[in-house]
Amino acid sequence: MQTRTALVTGAAQGLGQEFAVALAGRGYRVAGLDLAPQTETAGKTPDYLGLVADVTDEEQVRAALGHVIDAFGTLHVVVNNAGVYPARPFEETTAEEWRRIMRVNLEAPFLVTRAALPHLKAAGWGRVVNIASAAVFTAPPDMVPYVASKTGLIGFTRALAAALGPYGITVNAIAPTMVRTATAERTVGADGGFEFVRAQQAVPHTQEPSDLVSTLLYVVDEGSGFLTGQTLNVSGGSAFL
Repeated sequence: MQTRTALVTGAAQGLGQEFAVALAGRGYRVAGLDLAPQTETAGKTPDYLGLVADVTDEEQVRAALGHVIDAFGTLHVVVNNAGVYPARPFEETTAEEWRRIMRVNLEAPFLVTRAALPHLKAAGWGRVVNIASAAVFTAPPDMVPYVASKTGLIGFTRALAAALGPYGITVNAIAPTMVRTATAERTVGADGGFEFVRAQQAVPHTQEPSDLVSTLLYVVDEGSGFLTGQTLNVSGGSAFL
């Protein structure tokens, strides 16, 4: 089997970094795409290609994919991980905040996947993995734009799976609960968010980035070619739907 290449968005820290390191550990050549430099990720990942770009900017995304192909020659896996999740009462949400959440959480996976698609088709084998959220099922009332964006991402996953199946490319989503990352610590940790979510779970532990690795590796595995259009709910039992 030829060496596989993977692209992970939002790879500078947190879940994206964990995914990049895990894929490298499985022998993948890994490129990361983030607004921030990825020095820490590069230090943990052999032959890592860190690209600084805005995933909501079509031209920057296209240029970044060009760099990936220049460096590695091919692409097999795309992990659309970059996302934002501000919590705010719905009536206080501005139109610009709504648009920003939709751009990062829903439009960016469209732009990245569309730019990557010719290379996935050329490889004759591909995996697209979209990071959704169990909030789609639990529907927290102070995260209406976030829930709407991730619900859209699940619809995108299902429809794209039907479109790309004939090319040997699967498309699946992973829906975690609240994961303990630096960003989550800053935004919701101080307000008791982790404790609140943990109380709703059957598994009484806060989810760590490492808890999602085995699911990602399963979805991208060579033997998972019959798994497509699915949303894998990895939420510790906080959402049984």
